[in-house]
Amino acid sequence: MFIGAHVRTRGGYLNAAKTALSIGAKAFQYFPMNPRSLATKAVNLIDANACAQLCREHGILSIGHAPYALNPAADEPERVVMVNLLKNGLDITNACGSVGLVVHFGKYTGKDPLQGYKNIIQCLNSATEGYTGASFILLENQAGEGSQLGLTFEEMVQVRKLCDSPEKIGFCLDTCHAFASRLWQGTDWAELESKGVQLDYLPHLKAIHLNDSVYPWGSRRDRHANIGSGHIGISNFQSLLHSPYLRDIPIVLETGTRRDGTHQEEIAFVNSLLERK
Repeated sequence: MFIGAHVRTRGGYLNAAKTALSIGAKAFQYFPMNPRSLATKAVNLIDANACAQLCREHGILSIGHAPYALNPAADEPERVVMVNLLKNGLDITNACGSVGLVVHFGKYTGKDPLQGYKNIIQCLNSATEGYTGASFILLENQAGEGSQLGLTFEEMVQVRKLCDSPEKIGFCLDTCHAFASRLWQGTDWAELESKGVQLDYLPHLKAIHLNDSVYPWGSRRDRHANIGSGHIGISNFQSLLHSPYLRDIPIVLETGTRRDGTHQEEIAFVNSLLERK
């Protein structure tokens, strides 16, 4: 399976891929541009293509993560900025050979939540219009901290279906967010998997953010913990990891590094869970 972690892009995208390789990762996540800015970034095709080549040679999958401030649910005055960021991110992840660009579902503070959903659809339509690359926009479920959008399979599936180009959109499931939002109790993966298939969510699942939760189930708080040190439970992670829908997609840790400053130890631990019955 493709287990890995978020890595830094200091030194470029190729260096990020080399870092992943050095810690025994078969997958990695990176920020295509400054994660705390709304500024776009020129695509360094030489660096990006070298990253893609290294990943192909070593069988590594990657995903990019959009800036934190990118909000697809933003109203029209800000939408142009959001669309430009999405297009820029897709150009970079596509050049890097990445599966997709992870984008938080969006936060809407207006009185009518329906307008928030409409804004997301319009934003995604504008971002994918004319796009011919292989990298997907990957909508990520949210924990419910500061927004009530993007907490259920139903919402994400419906938004995707209503887009002009649903084939360019997939999903990234964050396990901490799912636990915090009450989407996943931890003990009920079989039921959630069945629901995900029925609703047409899991067939379009392209990536996993594998995170334990600092806070108990239903907290609506987005605080990641290392696997096995939070409230979700190792046996529950085992159930999830053995799902056939996770076999061929990047599974990325967004947790704290260990004593050596990397995720090497935790990646090895997660791989060991796959060997246990």
